[in-house]
Amino acid sequence: MELNEFSKVSPHRWLLEKSKNRGMNVDAEIFATEEILKTALEDESIQQVINVSALPGIVSRSFAMPDIHYGYGFCIGAAAAFPADSGIVLPGGVGYDINCGVRLISTNINAGDTEKYRESLGSSILRDIPTGLTDKSNHQLNQKEFARVLKNGAEEIVTNFAGNKDDLRFIESGGKLEFDEPEIISDRAIERGKTQVGSLGGGNHFIEIQVIDEIYDQEAANAFGLKKGNISVMIHSGSRGFGHQVATDFIERIRKKNLERLAKLNIKDPQLIFAEINSKEGKHYLQALNAASNFAWANRHLLMQDVISIFEHYFKSSAAKLGFRLVYDQAHNIAKFEQHMVEGKKELLLVHRKGATRAFPPGHMEIPAEYRRVGQPVLIPGSMGTASYVLKGTQKAMEVSFGTSAHGAGRRLSRHKAIKFALNINVRDQLKEKNILVFTHSKKGLKEEIPEAYKEIDDVIEVTEGAGISEKVARMIPLVVVKG
Repeated sequence: MELNEFSKVSPHRWLLEKSKNRGMNVDAEIFATEEILKTALEDESIQQVINVSALPGIVSRSFAMPDIHYGYGFCIGAAAAFPADSGIVLPGGVGYDINCGVRLISTNINAGDTEKYRESLGSSILRDIPTGLTDKSNHQLNQKEFARVLKNGAEEIVTNFAGNKDDLRFIESGGKLEFDEPEIISDRAIERGKTQVGSLGGGNHFIEIQVIDEIYDQEAANAFGLKKGNISVMIHSGSRGFGHQVATDFIERIRKKNLERLAKLNIKDPQLIFAEINSKEGKHYLQALNAASNFAWANRHLLMQDVISIFEHYFKSSAAKLGFRLVYDQAHNIAKFEQHMVEGKKELLLVHRKGATRAFPPGHMEIPAEYRRVGQPVLIPGSMGTASYVLKGTQKAMEVSFGTSAHGAGRRLSRHKAIKFALNINVRDQLKEKNILVFTHSKKGLKEEIPEAYKEIDDVIEVTEGAGISEKVARMIPLVVVKG
């Protein structure tokens, strides 16, 4: 595949027409600069976008966001939709960390007032909140409690553990998707999950204390509760070992059931195994996906409450007086049923987003009433050495990408290459020179997550805004980073 095979729709939109590649059922569209597109061509992620375009029943186009990089089945930064009544569902279109997502919390705390506490806050978060591949949590649940988490998601946390019921309005889908078939979840998934609710995880998961250093859209910033110079907290985590086991279980179940048939269909990548949405396997996978999504929302809710408790301890004040407010929590590894316009007609679709996030526009009924005038918050974290951004969803996103936007900076170096690159670099000292304090139990993990391993976040934001699929609201700079 060569660059000259793509048509340049605009400076930030590139189209590969289905006529250019035998077997494609729809066109492939990449939101990217020329440089990002060239990199994606080199790491084979563009081939993954093409493979998805060849899937049966795919609607409109196979999409990739500017944070595109190679993944399992779908590339990271992908979106694809299929008809709800006759389409397919793909575990590879969601990934292993089901409902990995980002949560943003705003405060009334001025950044200057945190200076004397920064070291203590970072140390306490690392000490008091389980991180890494641990199977321990601060919230040990029995079998019945864990079952309620899988059914009720974040609602279960505010009902029986901690938090405010009003927060649920600021979580995508209210922090709860329908799940009523517990018998389809394996004993191994339950065993892995019930001890991990309220733990951060490893890899690129993080808790960041940030300062809001730039406002681009004052009206939207006011709606979201973001004020220049104040502290925000960003949490990035997912469904931990439970989600990974659910994905593992159902990839194998679907593979065994459909192996012979999929071979006859000449699917381009064995990682793109699928089941019909209305089949037994498809229905069971979607139920299990909902359970893992509920786990993830519950998990992030507990993480938020634990972080707030640490702030309350050092500032000797309540969360209410400190102005803690959940801005939004959104998923970026998920498949959900949504209404979209297709060729002038409203249709119910199953939209897969993998390393991609919703970006719904002003007036959309699935976003909080408080935000409907400005649009949905879109949270795009950078690397631990660069800025993160809050954007807002747009009508154009609904028209050109099923209301989908980027989810982060996106890797440009594999973890192996990042470790090699960082071999003689003291990552913690390097970031301290930028006034960023980093806390982790894993030196190896820190090298894997070195800022140079990621694309320039400003390039991703430029494409996202330039293509019209989200618009900038605010920028945050990290002050304290706790890595999994």
